[in-house]
Amino acid sequence: MNPQPSTALPRGIGLGATLLLAHGAASAQGDSLDARISAAVQPYSDAVAGAIFYSVPVGGTSFPLIVGWLILAALIFTLNFRFIQLRGFSHAIQVVRGRYSDPSMPGEVTPFQALTAAVSGTVGLGNIAGVAVAVGIGGAGATFWMILAGLLGMASKFTEVTLGVKYRDVNHAVGTVSGGPMRYLSKGLAEQGFPRLGKFLAVFFAICCVGGAIGGGNMFQANQSFQQIVGVTGGDASFFAGKGWLFGLIMAVSVGLVIIGGIKSIARVTEKLVPFMAGLYLISGLVVLFVYVDRLPWAFGQIFLGAFSSEGVVGGVVGALIQGFKRAAFSNEAGVGSAAIAHSAVQTDQPVSQGFAALLEPFIDTVVICTMTALVIIITGHVDAGGLTPQAGGATGVGLTSVAFGSAVSWFPYVLALAVVLFAFSTMITWSYYGMKAWTYLLGESFASELTFKLLFLVFVVVGASMGLGPVIDFSDSMIFAMALANIVGLYFLMPVVKRELQHYRAGIQSGRITTTS
Repeated sequence: MNPQPSTALPRGIGLGATLLLAHGAASAQGDSLDARISAAVQPYSDAVAGAIFYSVPVGGTSFPLIVGWLILAALIFTLNFRFIQLRGFSHAIQVVRGRYSDPSMPGEVTPFQALTAAVSGTVGLGNIAGVAVAVGIGGAGATFWMILAGLLGMASKFTEVTLGVKYRDVNHAVGTVSGGPMRYLSKGLAEQGFPRLGKFLAVFFAICCVGGAIGGGNMFQANQSFQQIVGVTGGDASFFAGKGWLFGLIMAVSVGLVIIGGIKSIARVTEKLVPFMAGLYLISGLVVLFVYVDRLPWAFGQIFLGAFSSEGVVGGVVGALIQGFKRAAFSNEAGVGSAAIAHSAVQTDQPVSQGFAALLEPFIDTVVICTMTALVIIITGHVDAGGLTPQAGGATGVGLTSVAFGSAVSWFPYVLALAVVLFAFSTMITWSYYGMKAWTYLLGESFASELTFKLLFLVFVVVGASMGLGPVIDFSDSMIFAMALANIVGLYFLMPVVKRELQHYRAGIQSGRITTTS
């Protein structure tokens, strides 16, 4: 039986995605396969998720410690590198434009392709549904704190991607690259005199990455995109109703055609897909803002009032702050380390160069796309400084976003369905690469090892669209954020390395040793 989205709030959300997990309608039936799998996994899923997303009461609301772990790291990196995200923003754009790119350098993709591949892994349903949940609970003020956390996360991306490129392994014989936290945790910490710790953290990270890729980066994406297609094509009367396996098979074939060619093929798709899907969504949002342009000052007023007001939402200022920080951390994954895997394939001999390019990722994902979602929901009157308004009619998640857009653009549900499918597809192709690199780190790099993982990944695309596996997705979400536990420990140890690389890079630019190519 096909899964239906749950309206329950889970303990944690992975991949930026979601406060709406895929719990199957079939799981309500005790004798269904979904139910039996869920029942078997539930105890382990609850234990792991309870540990990773352990929350403490703060100001009348719950605060997951993993969010504090990510935000604190982002703040430390911001201060340590003296607000690199602000001082280096224009240089980052130059890098992405190819001004410092050299195709003759080791690597497989351009800086722009690496950035779009990484962005495709973070831009997902969380930008649509997760933001709606955050502002619904935390009020319009959550938007302010979400933006702030997104800006801080830019420094985390800079740090982890710089290390990813520095410690990557280049196979000159075949021209392939393997990088990411697995490499800099093991090699970097060994340089610092902690080889055993580094190896342990690298293996821990890789295991979690494989689990997160198959669940949150695959099954969840297939499941939720299927739900949107069914909903927009007639619900129970839809051709796809009851045919999750068919939708999953179509998605699996589409994904397979891309990932079979590795990161080069993935990057060629994402460099076109990411600008298109982001542009489609942002243009739709701008249409809504234009329709309600007279309410724009009021909307910004609600954001600032809600960010610092002690009344309205649960927890007041603290409640708005927590919801904003949670949404940013769960959306852009700054500090999780996943993006460093994609960026490590870049054509460069300057690690810091791609570190600059990477800091644009949280800006695009959180400051631009997530903020557009929040602003549309607020300006249409569905959320104010105190949270959901009566106009929302009790809608949450994707439903709230759809209602908000639909109040100005009647055909938006179709755009939303297309956006969800594109976001899901892009997430799957990128996370297949993340999972494969973690898989081959554990089991060895070979054609057979890579092919085995790719086939396994495609099988789970069909499974994800066909079944309701709530606890499985809970578990995989936990795996994604468990990656941050290992990654950030390593980043703290290796901050001095990044600082030296940054000084060396700046000296090279000042001396003319590092020059633009155009």
